Amino acid sequence: MRRSARQCLMPVMLLGLFVGGCGGPAASEESQAESKPQDGTSQVSTVVENQEYEAVPNASGASGQDKTDFKPYQAPEFADSAFHAEHAQGNEQVRIDLEHAAQGYIGVSGQSSTRLKLQVFKGEMEYRYDVPADGTPVIFPLQEGDGIYTIKAMENVESTKYRPLFTLDCEVKLEDEFQPFLRPSAYVDYDRDSECVRLAARLAEQEEDALGVVGAVFEYICDNIVYDTEKAQMVQTTSGYMPVLDDTLRTGKGICFDYASLVAGMLRSQGIPTKMVFGDVSPNDVYHAWNMFYTEETGWVTVKYEVKAGSWNRLDLTFSANGKDASLIGDGENYLDELYY
Repeated sequence: MRRSARQCLMPVMLLGLFVGGCGGPAASEESQAESKPQDGTSQVSTVVENQEYEAVPNASGASGQDKTDFKPYQAPEFADSAFHAEHAQGNEQVRIDLEHAAQGYIGVSGQSSTRLKLQVFKGEMEYRYDVPADGTPVIFPLQEGDGIYTIKAMENVESTKYRPLFTLDCEVKLEDEFQPFLRPSAYVDYDRDSECVRLAARLAEQEEDALGVVGAVFEYICDNIVYDTEKAQMVQTTSGYMPVLDDTLRTGKGICFDYASLVAGMLRSQGIPTKMVFGDVSPNDVYHAWNMFYTEETGWVTVKYEVKAGSWNRLDLTFSANGKDASLIGDGENYLDELYY
């Protein structure tokens, strides 16, 4: 008999990890991500078998469904993001495209012989990003809801010192609160042709609703992706790491940043709003990444990748429905969410 979506989601799925740290979001050394402490070095002990990537995944429970009753999940139209040079404003060094602010993102392109950064402010919140200096456009979310954002582009002059290149204010009125979390952006980078998107679509067509798709994606990742000890050690000493979602699938391994980015990309591609959350995990103040997703049936739900330095740990794909209150992280005792992407 086919398992219901809730039966698939509510049990805690466990993957044993022995870790001493977890790579945070990799901006440069000046970013808020790398200012966080990380105790020890990451190690991995027994984990589930690292199965080869399956071209045709075995979706959860679909085989037992009477085909006359089964109606597959229908994903909405793919929500894309793009930089439009004709709408961009700025100067010869940096161009900022605000054309799709109502869809929850901006596009930025920069040219420089040195490093470029972008700061995005709204109220007390500040986000810092690296911008490619070769003119490659990059997408950044407007994830703090409606209101006035201040966007500041800066150029490195020496060491950790930067000078402003261009600043503008943008009043944002989102089409809805989910827009920033339905699309590709710098930290969750994919397109229509990404293998992770094709995989998500194959999983989705074997499920009946959004909650079933969530369960199938998490089950697949739990079964096929293991913790990457070497990468965890590398990101603690190297700045600028960014996940490549299809590489995580192909190699079958990753750090918390990779897990959270892959989950977000696969679910977003199927029209399921998904946040990637960064914050601290007590008691060791490990800077960490996890997810929140939204369906009409559940409201916002948190998925936590639990890490405690120097001891046996579980990769808990834990589901806890909290309505629309994004401040509630599971039981709320040891997770502090700080930044959303």
